Amino acid sequence: MTFDFKTLGLALASAGALTAAAAVAQAQDVQTGGTAIIHMVSEQRILNPALRASTGVYNISGKIVEPLIDKSYDGYEPVLATEWEGSDDGLTITLKLREGVNWHDGEPFTCDDVAFTAMEMWKALLNYSSALQANLESVDCPDPHTAVFNYSKPMPLPLFLAAMPDLGHPMPKHLYEGTDILKNELNTAPVGTGPFKFVEYERGQYVMAVKNEDYWRGPEYPYLDRIVWRFITDKSAAAAALEAGEVHESGFIGVSMADIERLGADDRFDVGTQGYENNVAHSTVEFNHRNPILADLKVRQAMYHGLDIDYAIETIMRGFAKPGRGPIPSAGGENYTDEVTTYPYDVEKAKAMLDEAGYPVKEDGFRFHLRHRPAPWGEYTQLWAEYYAQAMKEIGIDVEILTNDAPGFLNGVYRDHDFDTANGWHQFRSDPAVSTMVWLRSGQPEGTPWTNQFGWQSDEIDRMIDDAASELDPEKRAEMYHEIQRRSMDELPVIFAIEHPFISVTSKALHNHHNTPRWNSSSWYDLWLEQ
Repeated sequence: MTFDFKTLGLALASAGALTAAAAVAQAQDVQTGGTAIIHMVSEQRILNPALRASTGVYNISGKIVEPLIDKSYDGYEPVLATEWEGSDDGLTITLKLREGVNWHDGEPFTCDDVAFTAMEMWKALLNYSSALQANLESVDCPDPHTAVFNYSKPMPLPLFLAAMPDLGHPMPKHLYEGTDILKNELNTAPVGTGPFKFVEYERGQYVMAVKNEDYWRGPEYPYLDRIVWRFITDKSAAAAALEAGEVHESGFIGVSMADIERLGADDRFDVGTQGYENNVAHSTVEFNHRNPILADLKVRQAMYHGLDIDYAIETIMRGFAKPGRGPIPSAGGENYTDEVTTYPYDVEKAKAMLDEAGYPVKEDGFRFHLRHRPAPWGEYTQLWAEYYAQAMKEIGIDVEILTNDAPGFLNGVYRDHDFDTANGWHQFRSDPAVSTMVWLRSGQPEGTPWTNQFGWQSDEIDRMIDDAASELDPEKRAEMYHEIQRRSMDELPVIFAIEHPFISVTSKALHNHHNTPRWNSSSWYDLWLEQ
């Protein structure tokens, strides 16, 4: 994936530089042992990736719970599944499962775990996956190491593979069957097959995992003895911890952009976007369409015209972004088009449209008032909220910002619908049907984070999304997504305002870091620490 973005001035490490650094690290003698300490901006309290698809979950649980298939720079990589094949009609996908793998409690990993998780978690409960797996009828286990996925409508094999790194984590059937899955205590103390075993979760402080001595890749892996994820909400404190050597990595733009620039000039750190190619994101403006004002398309269009996206990119993202063109980013390859309606910054046009919509400026100086919830994912989500409020004031809309922690934001927006507008980020994960379309498709389970809980529904869009997800011809499928992208830019159920990569700040004491396109979410079995 190539971003045509402005560099950060003080020499943020380029992907090429990080690749060169990785090559040097490979040439060095690996040192085993030690503890990697990782900065986390916030905590979501759920650590089960089969229940919640989220970077905050993967960043921790990806080292403990493995997916069937991961993604490397060379393509899809076998993990718990070693082979895969789809039928010509797209109704059956058969996986061969890795033998000799044990759960952290010593029980063997088998097809029964895959079948149980797929039907009881992926299909029924996992955000994003409940829509993706809506047509999954059953998973058969002809033997302990073969899983046969049966669909009522075609499931394109490329779509299935694109989904598995994020939406394909099996969980142990023997520890979940017969329990209330959503209340199972292992959701915050996960048992997996990965290179690290969960040890402790101290709320508000840290999560700790230690080396799995029975890891299937062999006794030499993992190289580290331990990983500790520290929750540091204060961005300045996190940057100070990096500089003091108390933290080895901060990902997903976890420190301020000013500190990213400054640390990018410090030769103790690698700073850059490599390792996020599978995690390009949009900064959003999300509307609660239950509010009759926001249900008016002309109002939403006017609000878009009131946003100076180029200014926001330069000031908030320091040029490290580009304008969004709907739910599918330019990283979407053949499924992306830039032939869509756009909304250039035009304050006077925005004001005129609001007047025409029947919302003149009142005696208090405003047309109407909105309550806005920003996601607490880092500095730039808060700054984007502050800019949004400032921009809306220029066109006569008063915006009250309601700050909250991660659970407060997720519940307030996606469960309780206690907001008028909200902002956060939406991640694109290889294929539109994996995560993007759930922002538009109606019928998502109530309260499911990062899905269409906005009170917006279109029968035609629902049909188009369903048809595209089961289309086996890549060219036809791409054109379907182009049309969905065009329609979403015309109707604006959500504004996908800014497309951007993520940025990590990583101590050079860590080696083999950011060596996959979803590195922060991957297992880190080959990560080692220079001591």
